[in-house]
Amino acid sequence: MTENALWIPPAGTNALIFDCDGTLADTMPTHYSAWTWMLDQFGIPFPEEKFYDFAGKPTELIIKLLAEETRVVVHDIAAMSRLKEQRYVESIDAVKPIQVVLDIATRHRDRLPMAVASGGEGYVVARTLNVIGVGDWFKVVVAAEDTQRHKPEPDVFLEAARRLDVDPTGCVVFEDSDLGLLAAERAGMMGVDVRPWY
Repeated sequence: MTENALWIPPAGTNALIFDCDGTLADTMPTHYSAWTWMLDQFGIPFPEEKFYDFAGKPTELIIKLLAEETRVVVHDIAAMSRLKEQRYVESIDAVKPIQVVLDIATRHRDRLPMAVASGGEGYVVARTLNVIGVGDWFKVVVAAEDTQRHKPEPDVFLEAARRLDVDPTGCVVFEDSDLGLLAAERAGMMGVDVRPWY
């Protein structure tokens, strides 16, 4: 029996909110491959540990931060972002679900409102959810373009609670990144770190 099989919603839980990449779907290796393929064309290094440190941040913001850090002049961050996302989508069929987290969503799907709140672009998140077979499971999907501020700010989770029409303090967030867990805390929500489960 896996540790997550013992997880039950605490008293007062009114909704479950899931991150997508690295939480519901094992996308991180595919994303990292797309990142390095794109950035190599611009001479920007992206060590793997830094990639995981940036988990939850939108693509364009990551490009901006990396360019500033490496002092590489980039002229069209939006085009670079599109190139990276296109490469990811081309490889998306390799993405598998993270079953231990999906089991929780499966068990509570008809019992509690559920949302996805991600730092990814909306169309990419939608494709990912479809690939792992859960595209129609979530009443609400909030993506990078839906909020001005991003993790570790709480906005993406607060927006998910608003769209679900639930009290944020009753939401439980499932996350695989420190930035995401901090965002959940700032939203007044309980954060569950899924990394020990897999």
